[in-house]
Amino acid sequence: MSRDSNDFDVAVIGAGIVGCASAFRLAEQGLRVVVIEREHAPAMGSTGRSAAGVRLQFSDETNVLMSAHSLAEYRQMPQAGYRPIGYLFFVPQEQWSSHCAAVPLQRRHGAPVQVLSVAQAAHIVPVDGSGLAGATWCALDGVVDPHGICLRYAGRARALGARMVFGAEVTAIERGARDWEIQTRGERIRATRVVNAAGAWSGRVAALAGLRVPVDAARRVVFASAPLPPALQRAQPYPLTIDLASGFYFRSEGQRLIFGQSNPRDVGFSEGIDWPWLDTVVESSLARFPWFEQVALDRRASWWGYYEITPDHNAIIGTDPSEPRWINACGFSGHGVQQAAAVGRLVAQLACGQEPFIDIRSLALARFSEPAFQGGQSERLIV
Repeated sequence: MSRDSNDFDVAVIGAGIVGCASAFRLAEQGLRVVVIEREHAPAMGSTGRSAAGVRLQFSDETNVLMSAHSLAEYRQMPQAGYRPIGYLFFVPQEQWSSHCAAVPLQRRHGAPVQVLSVAQAAHIVPVDGSGLAGATWCALDGVVDPHGICLRYAGRARALGARMVFGAEVTAIERGARDWEIQTRGERIRATRVVNAAGAWSGRVAALAGLRVPVDAARRVVFASAPLPPALQRAQPYPLTIDLASGFYFRSEGQRLIFGQSNPRDVGFSEGIDWPWLDTVVESSLARFPWFEQVALDRRASWWGYYEITPDHNAIIGTDPSEPRWINACGFSGHGVQQAAAVGRLVAQLACGQEPFIDIRSLALARFSEPAFQGGQSERLIV
């Protein structure tokens, strides 16, 4: 029996980097795929507003593996624009033991992480070492072009027959005996499976289907400097540098720096740049990097976007415990860009009933319903 033009094997909700990577890998498996996106083009949400860091310095094996497999793919993709500028973590005394405990794991999976003294790290980035125990440095970490990656995946998905529906906010989702019926403002779409890759809106999308997925929005602001004065210019870019004592970070972006610090109270769909928070960011920058006093802000070049956060700041990947036709790929808490390539492969394997090539049991939605759950071993809110 022929299928209606609005019938699909899989509907992917969200055309950010995770949704487009998933669509490509699903279409590669020969499935009929539709991508439904509320914006008018791919990468218009968090993907296009990311600070674009990619790192292997995680504290658990699942996150290390997802980032390592993704980085390996990005390094072979010209559109990814991968630049190995490195990640430099300055670590306070109270976090030193736990932070360094992850280094053997990272090295085992190919990350050339070095443990440095404060003096050694200061040769990479000048720092006020008060309260610091040392630093870790990985030259393989760096930055990519999330927009280029996302467009590449979207193009490859289209070439394999996937349909892209833009400007189509999902307004209702009904669970049928065999299919999901997804209502947008323009049409009704049926699909056997749904992939929830709606980023900060993933909790709301799941609720339309009567499911609970604990993903909230959290506004994040990326401040941009004016072109650096001659005294701060250098031949090599400033690496993505993070002060774990405060969460303040910065990196080079051309002749400028971009920088920021997560506001833990900024949860929800607040819009616009939180200019009052800049006072806290500047205070943190000067406390650890006094030379930041010479850095001028460019308000017009600064921007904001959303993190999609979960209670333990780790992703939710897998089928819903109550509905195996619903696959979540959301809640990345700032890790989505750096893990999307691996996630696309994982989603395709889940949809096809195959064993995931990475053990993602720790990222199952069911962890939040366990009585013993206390927030888990979460990753800090860092870039």
